Amino acid sequence: MDVKELLKEASDLKSELKEIRRELHRHPEVGFELSFTKAFVKEKLTEFGYSPLEMGKAGLVALCGGKKAGRTMLLRADMDALPIREEADIDYRSETDGRMHGCGHDMHTAMLLGAAKILKKHENEIRGTVKLEFQPAEEIFRGSPDMIASGLLENPRVDAALMIHVAAGLPFPSGTIMVADGGISTASCEQYRITVLGKGGHGSVPHETIDPITAAAHIHIAMQEINSRELDGNDYGVFTTGRFESGQASNVIPDKAEMWGTIRTTDPDNKVGALIKKRIEEIAKGVGAAMRCETTVEFYDFCPCMLINSELSENTLEYMNELLGGGAMELSVISGGKPGGGSEDFAFVSHKVPTVSMILVAGSSNDGYVYGQHHPKVRFDDSVLHIGAAAYAYSALRWLEQHNK
Repeated sequence: MDVKELLKEASDLKSELKEIRRELHRHPEVGFELSFTKAFVKEKLTEFGYSPLEMGKAGLVALCGGKKAGRTMLLRADMDALPIREEADIDYRSETDGRMHGCGHDMHTAMLLGAAKILKKHENEIRGTVKLEFQPAEEIFRGSPDMIASGLLENPRVDAALMIHVAAGLPFPSGTIMVADGGISTASCEQYRITVLGKGGHGSVPHETIDPITAAAHIHIAMQEINSRELDGNDYGVFTTGRFESGQASNVIPDKAEMWGTIRTTDPDNKVGALIKKRIEEIAKGVGAAMRCETTVEFYDFCPCMLINSELSENTLEYMNELLGGGAMELSVISGGKPGGGSEDFAFVSHKVPTVSMILVAGSSNDGYVYGQHHPKVRFDDSVLHIGAAAYAYSALRWLEQHNK
């Protein structure tokens, strides 16, 4: 595959990819409820000559190649948005109140559609098969396991997997590509919910009530001792209570207080996470009981840490330098060699097949893109969509060529 030819083909798609991305941006959908998005992507894939297959609750898969025997590489784009109200100053803002593509998944989907169009032109050259995955529900960590359970990694069996994530607000030029180093790339994540039940009453007679707010506050403070006194200093374990709700009036003691939060670790076996969970439950119930309250603890939506295959990472960095004429970087340049604290549900795939991830800078902080992912004012530079499309396509073509000799 001639790299200059591929870049030219990708560059020719600039206007089309921008149009695709902005149409998706105007119609954000969340979780598995992707009726518009899935239909739009399916229509585009069909237009490009594919026969897309529905998979799981809201996913799509399309195959390219297969005319020559060989291995299979999976390329993933997530499609879901976030349940936040957009505040970005752009002329293609979300038309759905309370929904926004604030993580760039509209960019990912447009880029993989671009790669699909490029790959179709070169289908006869593909040594093996490229499997294109359009995934729902990444933000709630349910889309990847749903598609895996529905046969994502089989028929044909996947031998390697790749994902790209855009990033805004970094001090690097738009179009810069960073390849994750081998090892652990992102942290695991699990949600928790603590419910404290007391006995409500008038604020003037607290002795006649059982105050769940006071109990919940003591639980929250007591949990901080887990990090400072119970975890090995060499272990990475972070848990954060990000939501605390109770009561509706200043002069009423409520019946109930609730807390929601996340647990994150970089332990592939999740032993650190298991310890944190055990102690959160013991502390919550113990402190709650001491203050005469009944306490329940729920854990849900677990996502493991992301494992990056070292050989695949090295291969991909080589491919990106070929594609860009140099300049691709290892992600450790900005991470200092430490795993990221954020989480990504493609991690489920990484525990089953060799996996690599890349970051594509789509909005430099030096050019006024000051907000990062999940902020209501985040903007992404969609002039780099063709670079993402080329990166997807070239990575697959080169890896299959190199590993099917």
